[in-house]
Parts: sequence; C-alpha cells; structure tokens
Amino acid sequence: MPDIDLPTVIFALVALFVAYKLRSVLGMRSDSERPTGGLLAPLRRAPGPANPVVPVDAASSGPTPPAVAADRWKGVADPAAWSGLDAIAAADKSFSPEGFLSGARGAYEIIVHAFAAGESATLRGLMAADAFANFDNAIRARAAAGHTMSTTVVSIDGATIVAAQLAGTMAQIGVRFASKLASVTRDGAGTVVDGSPAEVADHLDLWTFMRDVRSRDPNWRLTATQAER
Repeated sequence: MPDIDLPTVIFALVALFVAYKLRSVLGMRSDSERPTGGLLAPLRRAPGPANPVVPVDAASSGPTPPAVAADRWKGVADPAAWSGLDAIAAADKSFSPEGFLSGARGAYEIIVHAFAAGESATLRGLMAADAFANFDNAIRARAAAGHTMSTTVVSIDGATIVAAQLAGTMAQIGVRFASKLASVTRDGAGTVVDGSPAEVADHLDLWTFMRDVRSRDPNWRLTATQAER
C-alpha cells in the first residue's frame, strides 16, 4: 500500500473547501438553473442613482398595487429603491433581493479581506474593470511602500438596498453596509503606521453593484465604493 502524504491531503481538502465557499457566494449557472448570483478600504465614489427605467413590457402589463410593492421589498430595501427593484425584477424573473443581499454580504467580507491581504486575483473576479484598477493600484502602492495590512471583519451589522435602477438591460443596485472592522497597517519593521490591532471601528459604506440582466453570467460586479462615515 503506497504511503499517504498527509500534508498534501490536508492541503487538497482546504483548497476544495475554499473553492466551495467561493462558488456558494458568487453563484454558478447551469442550463437547468439560473442562480440569483452573488457579487463585492473605499477607494472610489459611487455614482448617484438615476431615475429607474421601466421596461415597456412591464409598464404595459399595468401598475403594481402599492400594497403589493411595499410588501415585496419591505425589510430588504429603502422605499426609494422599490420602483427600481420592480423594474429589475420585471426584466429578470430570477432576481431575489434576499439572495442578492446574501451574496453581497459574503462578497463584502471576501473583498475586504482580499484587499488587506493584497490578493488582486481574487478581487479581479468580483469587480468591474475600473473598480478593480483602483483597488489594485492601492495594493501596489502599499507594497511599494513596504507596508502590510491586516483587516478582520468583526461583524456585518446590516446590509440594505438603498438604490436601484434599470437602464436598458443594465441593472444597478446600491447597498449600504454597516460593519465593524479591526484593521492595522505596519511598515517593513513591523511598526504600526495606521489603525490598531486592538481597536474595532464602525464603518458605514455604500457599495454599488451592476449586472446585465440578459447576460448568461449570473454574477454581479462591484463598480464603486463610497465611505459614508
């Protein structure tokens, strides 16, 4: 019986677990299933929401009674986002705000940790090109300065849809995250230059995600971030 290389087996199991977690957050598509998709140090100001564009076929079917619309999005979105979510749901029958927010929360944690660790490859798959360029440039600048960063997501206390619109086939959703983070940056000698390893700070951020509702790719991409405090 051949010898078993225990470290190799353990490494393979860890790799499979990480791949499974990423798949559950980002979503995969098969011919028989179209998941609602997953998503996305604020570095870029998010664009302000525009008036939602309601598809012609949705408008022609008649207005949705206010009570139904309120019940549909209540608890997951601010009232200002309801008409935009109506338009997105009309264009994409598989859209679920609960599923979207679940994926957004998971992506938030992955992105925050990946940015701190300098894992650009992980960030690339979760972001639009412009947003990724901003994050990647910050990672490169930090490395050039000889600094390292460590961030822990202590908790995500809230994730609420605060803006939504559909322009043509492009859906855009803004999510306000309330979180507690512990972050510290050190120089090459290990001296703290920013933050504190023992201090937990409250963060309120607006992250904007976008997706073409007609695309076979179910994933939402992070397009912008903005710190609200």
